[in-house]
Amino acid sequence: MYADMEQWNDIRRRVLVEGVSKRSILRETGMHWRTLNKILTHSEPPGYQKSKPRERPQIGPFEKRILQILEDDLKIPRKQRHTSKRIWERIRDEHGYGGAYSTVRAAVRRLIQKNQEVFVPLKHPPGEAQVDFGFALARIGGHLRKIPFFVMALPYSDAVFVMAFERENTESFQEGHVQAFEFFKGVPHRISYDNTKIAVSKILGGGERKLTYGFLQLKSHYLFDHHFCRPARGNEKGVVEGLVKYTRLNFMVPVPQVRDFNELNTYLKQRCQEELKRRLRGKPHPKEVLLSEDQGAMIPLPVSPFEAARKTSTTSSSLSLVRFDCNDYSVPVCWAHHSITVKGFCWEVVLHAQGREVARHPRIWDKQRVCFEPVHYLALLERKPGALDYALPLDQWELPEAFTTLRKRLENQYASEGVREYIQILRLLEKHSMPALMKAVSKALEYGAITRDAVAQFLYPQEQWREQTFNLDGYPHLKQVWIKSPDLNAYTQLVGGVR
Repeated sequence: MYADMEQWNDIRRRVLVEGVSKRSILRETGMHWRTLNKILTHSEPPGYQKSKPRERPQIGPFEKRILQILEDDLKIPRKQRHTSKRIWERIRDEHGYGGAYSTVRAAVRRLIQKNQEVFVPLKHPPGEAQVDFGFALARIGGHLRKIPFFVMALPYSDAVFVMAFERENTESFQEGHVQAFEFFKGVPHRISYDNTKIAVSKILGGGERKLTYGFLQLKSHYLFDHHFCRPARGNEKGVVEGLVKYTRLNFMVPVPQVRDFNELNTYLKQRCQEELKRRLRGKPHPKEVLLSEDQGAMIPLPVSPFEAARKTSTTSSSLSLVRFDCNDYSVPVCWAHHSITVKGFCWEVVLHAQGREVARHPRIWDKQRVCFEPVHYLALLERKPGALDYALPLDQWELPEAFTTLRKRLENQYASEGVREYIQILRLLEKHSMPALMKAVSKALEYGAITRDAVAQFLYPQEQWREQTFNLDGYPHLKQVWIKSPDLNAYTQLVGGVR
């Protein structure tokens, strides 16, 4: 190539500078006149250029069919799309193609490259965000699971917030926003989404969407504006899609091994905080500096955070159970057959009746399971003490050994009424914690005072009683009452004694 370029340069100088005739150069070199004209026209060899595409008589008639197969594949899952080998087999069997597989493979590669979409780089002003969900493997409590994780990205600063959940649903979608806003210390004024069913119940004509009630609740509380990508146009929120991949490869490789989601999310939040110290290529400052500019364009956080829960109303059954998300949760038996409002959070389920909380349970994510709170059924068992040993809600209830000893002593001393007395002692858990009751039961066994009233007395420290004094404040009518001092001589005469 260097020798060609040297000859190229020599011919151009002799003809264009020294005035040597073209005919002399042609006689001297033996080249074609078209080649000489090309040398004189271009300062360097332009390379070979085809005037028209090369004909492919063998595969050409089948390229239209191959292109149709590739376009149809875009509408189905990636794992079920045609391979080059499968396309070759189809055009061979269905259309009589007689060429080699390698020719079809080259045609597929060429058509894919020719039809790949090209995107316009987008600008991202401060104060905007993009949201998406990704999936990754994690070993939680010893079990390897595929879990969804929420990602909110700020394209201007490239700051990111990541949080893992049991399931991708309304509660996790809302909770992800609440925690992301707290992490960024502000609410982005505009957030871009794909057309997730959590936020969009229906895509209407003209680019309009019918939004879900849960998403409208979130928007109304934080007052941000939304933007939904066109269907199958995830590139419109390409920053967050890139960060979903980045966080999966950098935050979750190797596979995290944690006790529970709380530990996993603590780790993810720490990694997001560390990520703020990184400076991206082409950016003048680290992410944490650019984040301050993002925050300056954000909406301030509201006074109270959003309650990220799915709410529903139902009625408790005769078994004092309330059904939510295909699982049953208990309420105190006094609320059986009552209207119950259920608040399903990501990590717990809270049950309300007549405007007040009546029960709280850890959230169950399996299906068709029951979550009992044994204390809820003690009031009923007090009326039906014979069912104590057969009650399903108490089947897995592990009590300290002291309670077994207490029950035996009560049954020995009071026979059948001892069981009822024992249940009345357990009912103290309705107002007191298990450690406090355990301490009181131990003291009752020590002193031999094992009745319900005796155990209840041990729940209150003696110092509290000693410090209490009678106060007439608020009772002015009692200040006019005078009580005569007692005459102890009268008592002595009554008992026949001598003072």
